[in-house]
Amino acid sequence: MTPPLFWVDEVPRAGDTTVLSGPEGRHAVTVTRIGAGETVTLGDGRGTTAECEVIEVGGKDRLTVRVGRVQVHPRPKPLVTVVQALPKAERSDLAVDLMTEAGVDAIVPWQSARTIARWSGVKAVKGVEKWRATAATAAKQARRAWIPEVADLAGTTDVRELAARVAADGGIVALLHEDGAVAFRSLDFAEVPEVLLVVGPEGGLAEAEIADLTALGAVPVVLGPEVLRTVAAGAVALGALGAVTDRWTR
Repeated sequence: MTPPLFWVDEVPRAGDTTVLSGPEGRHAVTVTRIGAGETVTLGDGRGTTAECEVIEVGGKDRLTVRVGRVQVHPRPKPLVTVVQALPKAERSDLAVDLMTEAGVDAIVPWQSARTIARWSGVKAVKGVEKWRATAATAAKQARRAWIPEVADLAGTTDVRELAARVAADGGIVALLHEDGAVAFRSLDFAEVPEVLLVVGPEGGLAEAEIADLTALGAVPVVLGPEVLRTVAAGAVALGALGAVTDRWTR
């Protein structure tokens, strides 16, 4: 079984002894119930992890560990960003959780034309903070070395600029759309440096958005015969991408 992962600000060097405390230490002791002699992984969320032996449990929120092997994990290729139109409030975190477990590298929350949920001001700040916390928790659950980056709330102008940049750099910009004329599996991901997946809201992408992004180099694609909810589409596309590229090679 893969050892549980806990986040630290900086991964210690091999051979060091260090203390895991605070919220992560409390979770290790009271929820995961880690004991002396067991193995845990410490990670910084930026690609570095260390296998550690627990040598002492102190109170309800402290583990003393001896650091063993330290590894630096490169990001999978191609880099994958999902532009996610804001789902309804009760489903918002689920989309982030599923995409993180499926391997997304970056997430851009998008206030699209047909988005029902509306973020602005303090609500936008809190919404992004919650997505970042959800991504960190899901990455830990999935034993990922990298926590996905969650950008600030984007408008359509921001998405246009991102799509134009990815296309100009030789990447693929795929609009997940039920009426897409191109099958996702037919895209050639070989040697592509970056993939941008654009997921619309429950009402779908607006025709003006599709025309706008297509003019910048995006391709409307269909994943399969089923119509997916917005919270699942990104994760399903990431799974399909992982199966046809080296992203899932270990």
